[in-house]
Amino acid sequence: MRLHHSLLLSGASLAVGVALGAGLTRWKLQDEADPKIHYLPIVKAASEESLPSPSGITRFGLPGLSQLKTRQSHVLSYDSRLRGPAWVLEQLNVDRLQGSANRQGCDFKEDDSVHPYHRATNSDYRGSGFDRGHLAAAANHKWSQKAMDETFILSNVYPQNPNLNQNAWNNLEKSCRGLSKSNKNVYVCSGPLFLPKMEVDEKMYVKYQVIGANHVAVPTHFFKVVVLEKYNGEIELRPYVMPNCPVDDKIPLDRFLVPIESIERASGLLFVPNILKSSNNLKAITAGQK
Repeated sequence: MRLHHSLLLSGASLAVGVALGAGLTRWKLQDEADPKIHYLPIVKAASEESLPSPSGITRFGLPGLSQLKTRQSHVLSYDSRLRGPAWVLEQLNVDRLQGSANRQGCDFKEDDSVHPYHRATNSDYRGSGFDRGHLAAAANHKWSQKAMDETFILSNVYPQNPNLNQNAWNNLEKSCRGLSKSNKNVYVCSGPLFLPKMEVDEKMYVKYQVIGANHVAVPTHFFKVVVLEKYNGEIELRPYVMPNCPVDDKIPLDRFLVPIESIERASGLLFVPNILKSSNNLKAITAGQK
């Protein structure tokens, strides 16, 4: 078989010859009349009118979208694959930390706004050895009983090592509340991290445990990005990362400060661009700084 291509445009037209056995089939664009030639149809460039409309593409709906949920006490973006939030954002100030709300009557409950396939339940945590760790802390929202109650919805919760939850992570939450006394506002964004680890084959893998029938993801680490809005207009950024394992609560919190870029890269989130849109007076506090 021999394949012969000749390309002639405009006055000469386009011809592609293909030898099949002893025969030869000739092709041309349909711009010249010749009964011995097989004509190719003229293909026009796709116009906007010929493209499928978005309404047609989405006739049966979209498979999924980021689930943004707004509570009285916090805002979160829910990740259905993990059965937990990608991030939880809350605002602290002196007024929000005061009030009569009591956590004694609060019960952890499922998030009914999440499809049952993608929802964590209390039974997932039973016997797992993990605490139901808040990302938006209950004690941050004493100003409203409803606000505090909403922090117990399981879409605000991840499996957390009991030692971490009740000690170092709790100390970090207390520190955020303390900072509200000397700042106009304290914005706290908390979330999970799933960091890679080198295995014996010297390759990097992301591995994490899941618990319960719904396979609730157990993060390898947690981040907490703290943004301080000062009374003089200055903005201070304090990014923390803690491993989801027993942590000595005597370790100073400054030891857990990391460059904000490391959290942005690992989480797929961006913090600094959003802050700079609101203020050019940004001071970043990282490890080894005060």
